[in-house]
Amino acid sequence: MAQSDFLYPENPRRRQEVNRLHQQLLDCLSDSFQVTNKLTGVLNTHLGCRLAFIEMKRDGTIKENCDIIIQAVVKIQKELQKVDEALKDKLEPTLYRKLQDIKERETEKMAIVQKVISVILGEATSAASAVAVKLLGSNVTTGIMNKLVTVLAHIGTSLLGSIGVAVLGLGIDIIFRAILGAVERSQLQAAIKSYEKHLVEFKAASERYHHAITEVTRAVTRQIR
Repeated sequence: MAQSDFLYPENPRRRQEVNRLHQQLLDCLSDSFQVTNKLTGVLNTHLGCRLAFIEMKRDGTIKENCDIIIQAVVKIQKELQKVDEALKDKLEPTLYRKLQDIKERETEKMAIVQKVISVILGEATSAASAVAVKLLGSNVTTGIMNKLVTVLAHIGTSLLGSIGVAVLGLGIDIIFRAILGAVERSQLQAAIKSYEKHLVEFKAASERYHHAITEVTRAVTRQIR
C-alpha cells in the first residue's frame, strides 16, 4: 500500500476506477478510429471520394487523438454535403424532400437517388445509391456525426485531454500519478466524476456512430451481392 493510502484510504478504489475509465475511453477511441476508416473506405470506393485514412497517435495525448477523429469526420461531412447539394440540384423539389423524409421507405429513396446518381458520379451503381440513402436520407451526417464531434471536442478540452494515450497501457499506479500531476489530490474525486460523465457521452455517441456505419456497410454488401 502506498504511503498516501494511509491518509487517503479511498485511493486504492479510486486507482481501480481511474484504470477502468481510461481503458474504456481507449476502447471507444480505438473503435472510432476503426469505424471512421471503414466509412472512409466505403466513400472512396463507391462515391469517388479521396479521403485519407487515419491512425491513432500512440505517443500523443487524448486531445490530439480526439482532434484527428474530429478532422476526419468533418472532411467526411464536407464530402457528403457536396453529394447532397448535387442531389438537391438535380432532383425535383418534391423528390428531394422525400429523400430527406425519415418516414419514407428506403426502397423509394433508392429509386429516387438512382435517377440522378449517374449524372453526379459519372456512373450509376446500386451500392452508391445505398450509401447516399443511408447517409443523406437519415440523421447520420447531421445528427450522429455532429454529436460525436461535439463529445470529442468536450473531452479534448477537459482535464482528460492532457493525458497521453501511452499512459493508458502502463498500469494503474502510473495512470494515477499522471492524473495527480494535473490536479490536486483533493480534486481527484470530482475529476473522476467528470471523466465518468464524458465517458458516458462518448460511449453513447460512439455506439450510435458504429451502428450507423455498420448499417451503411451492410447495405452496400447487399447491393453488391
